[in-house]
Amino acid sequence: MTVPREMPEKWRRVHGPGGAEEERRVRANAREYNEKFQYASNCIKTSKYNIVTFLPVNLFEQFQEVANTYFLFLLILQLIPQISSLSWFTTIVPLVLVLTITAVKDATDDYFRHKSDNQVNNRQSQVLIGGVLRQEQWMNVRVGDIIKLENNQFVAADLLLLSSSEPHGLCYIETAELDGETNMKVRQAIPVTSELGDTSKLARFDGEVICEPPNNKLDKFGGMLYWKENKYPLSNQNMLLRGCVLRNTEWCFGLVIFAGPDTKLMQNSGRTKFKRTSIDRLMNTLVLWIFGFLVCMGVILAIGNAIWEHEVGVCFQIYLPWDEGVHSAFFSGFLSFWSYIIILNTVVPISLYVSVEVIRLGHSYFINWDKKMYCAKRRTPAEARTTTLNEELGQVEYIFSDKTGTLTQNIMVFSKCSVNRHSYGDMQDVLGHKAELRERPEPVDFSFNPLADPRFQFWDPSLLEAVNLGDPHVHEFFRLLSLCHTVMSEEKSEGELYYKAQSPDEGALVTAARNFGFVFRSRTPKTITVHELGRAITYQLLAILDFNNIRKRMSVIVRSPEGKIRLYCKGADTILLERLHPINQDLTNVTTDHLNEYAGEGLRTLVLAYKDLEESYYEDWSERLHRAGSAPEAREDRLARLYDEVEHDMMLLGATAIEDKLQQGVPETIAILTLANIKIWVLTGDKQETAVNIGYSCKMLTDDMTEVFVVTGHTVLEVREELRKAREKMMDASRSMGNGFSYQEKLSSSKFTSVLEAIAGEYALVINGHSLAHALEADMEVEFLETACACKAVICCRVTPLQKAQVVELVKKYKKAVTLAIGDGANDVSMIKTAHIGVGISGQEGIQAVLASDYSFSQFKFLQRLLLVHGRWSYLRMCKFLCYFFYKNFAFTMVHFWFGFFCGFSAQTVYDQYFITLYNIVYTSLPVLAMGVFDQDVPEQRSMEYPKLYEPGQLNLLFNKREFFICIAQGIYTSILMFFIPYGVFADATRDDGAQLADYQSFAVTVATSLVIVVSVQIGLDTGFWTAINHFFIWGSLTAYFAILFAMHSDGLFQMFPNQFRFVGNAQNTLAQPTVWLTIALTTVVCIMPVVAFRFLKLDLKPELSDTVRYTQLVRKKQKTQHRCMRRVGRVGSRRSGYAFSHQEGFGELIMSGKNMRLSSLALSSFATRPSASWIETLRKKKGSDGSTAGSPSGAADKTLKDGRPLSPVAPPGHCSVSIHLHGVQIPHHTRMYYARATTAGGRGGSGGAVTAPCPLPHPSTTCLLFI
Repeated sequence: MTVPREMPEKWRRVHGPGGAEEERRVRANAREYNEKFQYASNCIKTSKYNIVTFLPVNLFEQFQEVANTYFLFLLILQLIPQISSLSWFTTIVPLVLVLTITAVKDATDDYFRHKSDNQVNNRQSQVLIGGVLRQEQWMNVRVGDIIKLENNQFVAADLLLLSSSEPHGLCYIETAELDGETNMKVRQAIPVTSELGDTSKLARFDGEVICEPPNNKLDKFGGMLYWKENKYPLSNQNMLLRGCVLRNTEWCFGLVIFAGPDTKLMQNSGRTKFKRTSIDRLMNTLVLWIFGFLVCMGVILAIGNAIWEHEVGVCFQIYLPWDEGVHSAFFSGFLSFWSYIIILNTVVPISLYVSVEVIRLGHSYFINWDKKMYCAKRRTPAEARTTTLNEELGQVEYIFSDKTGTLTQNIMVFSKCSVNRHSYGDMQDVLGHKAELRERPEPVDFSFNPLADPRFQFWDPSLLEAVNLGDPHVHEFFRLLSLCHTVMSEEKSEGELYYKAQSPDEGALVTAARNFGFVFRSRTPKTITVHELGRAITYQLLAILDFNNIRKRMSVIVRSPEGKIRLYCKGADTILLERLHPINQDLTNVTTDHLNEYAGEGLRTLVLAYKDLEESYYEDWSERLHRAGSAPEAREDRLARLYDEVEHDMMLLGATAIEDKLQQGVPETIAILTLANIKIWVLTGDKQETAVNIGYSCKMLTDDMTEVFVVTGHTVLEVREELRKAREKMMDASRSMGNGFSYQEKLSSSKFTSVLEAIAGEYALVINGHSLAHALEADMEVEFLETACACKAVICCRVTPLQKAQVVELVKKYKKAVTLAIGDGANDVSMIKTAHIGVGISGQEGIQAVLASDYSFSQFKFLQRLLLVHGRWSYLRMCKFLCYFFYKNFAFTMVHFWFGFFCGFSAQTVYDQYFITLYNIVYTSLPVLAMGVFDQDVPEQRSMEYPKLYEPGQLNLLFNKREFFICIAQGIYTSILMFFIPYGVFADATRDDGAQLADYQSFAVTVATSLVIVVSVQIGLDTGFWTAINHFFIWGSLTAYFAILFAMHSDGLFQMFPNQFRFVGNAQNTLAQPTVWLTIALTTVVCIMPVVAFRFLKLDLKPELSDTVRYTQLVRKKQKTQHRCMRRVGRVGSRRSGYAFSHQEGFGELIMSGKNMRLSSLALSSFATRPSASWIETLRKKKGSDGSTAGSPSGAADKTLKDGRPLSPVAPPGHCSVSIHLHGVQIPHHTRMYYARATTAGGRGGSGGAVTAPCPLPHPSTTCLLFI
């Protein structure tokens, strides 16, 4: 075999400069030839360590933490006897403990990655070696091998399809792991290899493929096959990519082109990244600052020591000589500097990091144990797969979500229809009103039909009655649904039908017709057989006018057994209604009303029509169609014109409404998260229409939005222009509303900001994958991000896994906001790894997303609880823990600094070394741990009811540099009082027997006791949620302090260790003095009272929202709740077509060619529904225009009613306990009532931005306006 030289120039060299691969050459059945190119093997690796690299790499990562390096440095200092005044074990034991705990956790995480890798690498595959098929592990597959795949097997590597069991080399694959789509896709071998069906022929195959190098483009492939002196072009339609599953095809053979890390799936997967929280990064900075502060204190005390030794110490050399080696005051000061660095190092004790890890571990267990995040149906609990990111769950600003399997169940259900002015699908009660779901009777009984699908349910028996009564319009309606489609049918046994639909929409429609007696039974390239009410009728299939995104419709032309030729058409309502005969005007008006009603409920609508064709016209049109189909140029344009010609003046049959079912609770979850100021972007591989429809279903998009921008440009200039127009429209609308903005793009170095984000109105942005590729380029990414961030909702369609990660990275880069990515498939792995927090849905698309995630659960709705309860509490607890920890350690350590001025700067400690060692390990560790693990400001129900409680985390209000300095100031203030009050008292105090009270040990006991009591009282003030554990730890720590104190000054320890415990009875004698207890009491009161006074005034004058919520909770307990019913509020929405959004153009032509008529195993495709839910957007958007606005929690306290009476900043949910029905969603009576404001009795209500209801608050002449 020879390879012609006229290959593309860009593939001329195998490797370019720097070793980058520029082309790939693969020869079939020639391992030796292929190995010289050193292509990657098929072994994948997602783990970070191995046995050899674990210890050095893990220690390197851990010592990237500034604190760990800091403690290692202190340990080295403590090993130098000339400067160490504390034992080395006080540092090395906790340091080793921290490093060991972290290493074990990291090793455990990486073990599961290794386990997953081994599971994938050890899968079995049939490889053709030496003319014989052998079982080989995936890791042993090499580039150039020929592999045999069987039905339902995963594709092991990126393969060139050579042949299959289906005619013409066709095979069917599912690409859910790649792009999230669960509908089948067709791939076809090139004709020259499609006949290589047996192993002997394949063993002799020696073709060579020259193609593009490895890349991440899932939808593109370019190459040439050279074989037998000929060359054959290759495209993506000839490729089977790793991660796909072979479906409905008995077997196929493929040639390995890309293996392992070179496959497109792995090229899109991204790298495992070491994730740190913002608090971790801040702590690193604070540790550096504290170290700088520590050095400053050491320098001050060292200078003091040098001066003291020079001026005073030199006079006492006889009985206070300098240490050996010290010959000058300067050198004494130098040694004193290092001694003080060791003594004062407890400003950041290593126990801080041990405590942080323990608290995070506790928070992780709370997530794992949460029964409200447990899915009983799948028996799947929530799982915290990492312990390092819990508090960042309380700071999320952007959520990036996959669609299929994450927001939706990917199931379609035939819900309603309109036929001849009648709407079917709703049940009425005795009063003629629509019945609620819980009030509906049993579903329609289809037992009369032996071919009915038992899983199909419909609730309106009147439609079946119309069929049984022979209504010709209803019969023609279902006849159209049974004929106008591209579904394939397989009958495994008599009456057991399996439909294989290219899109779930079509499967739902054909199944509906099947159950109502019009059963699509089988098809050939030229016929369709339908059982109409038990009678088999075969129609001649004359033409399929295929679907595409421009036409938004499809038609079939059939000839009935009577010889009548009829065109049946179904498509988007906006397209078909324009093509109807004028005689349909009255029927069109009624049907349009029904369509508006269906769209208002979030259903996917579709219009059906037909047209009778004359024989002569059809013959002429068919001839012209044949010529257009054979035209060498402009074939698509000619066919489109002919299709358009025949699809005019049609007769309207009716409309269908399909429910694309979201996962349970998705609209409510998105609504609540939106209220928490979390922005949600949907990144999906689905088509634009599908994604937009889901956006409307889950209420990310609403009809109340000012405008939805759609970016579909194919070039850089087109995309730039569309983004520019979108920004101009937003600015023009804002100016017209009187906001007076002047447009300027601003980009600060720290955080991306734009005047667009303050515009009035609500906008949404929808962008396609090919447009997004241009928008993400370096010179346009800022424009794209500015436009997107000004919009309330962003939906990116047809995006690759790598593009998902790039969008996340873009927001991380410029917005400096915490991001969360959530998905359920392998195509979401890259996005999950890139975001600050990755969440995996354990769904129907495998477990790759779960394995790559930081948190996992089974339903999207649990995200609300993960963030608003666990995330908010974790952030709150961690912030309170850190504030208190820095406070107590500065209060403890700074006493040494003040004492230095009274001890000749000799590095003498105030406390004995046992107190210094036990202070952070025993006396104060457990109370702060209990607060860090169990504390809460409001109960979990209130966290869900008041989403605005989440905002302090996003704004980083609870622990930042300002809060840190406040804690430090309080600690220094406490240390000053802690030292100088006892010092002043002891200066002139005497014992009961008249002896002098002042001595070093008595002073140390008094200061230490005061310190333990003060910090214990302080943590009691800081604790917001008391449990038995809190009580036990706080009072137990105080008890332990006194027990250990008396034990260390006892006779028993002195007799056992006379050199260590010399001060027998000192504690007993000191604490027996009333003066000491009065000193301790005075110190405690002076330290604590300013804190109590400040917090009281703050609570009274400027309460936070959590304070107000706690207050209203107390009020609720004293008042009876009043339940009032509110009328249901409807919504009329714009119509949105739901036709076959997953459809691919060209499938109709494939059916007519007959190439896919022999299918081995056709399974019924899944259906999906979408609950109608809408309430948040309109409620949150429209504020009253009478000057009374719902403000911030702090500002709301100052609002008054029009008659001058004050208004509560938060409407207590117990005061207005109502059950609200808005746009099809029932809001529980006890939830989501956030701000209250007053209007006159004629205030707005209905479908506007608020709901009016009588309120028992003390303003009966007004109406309580509740905002969600």
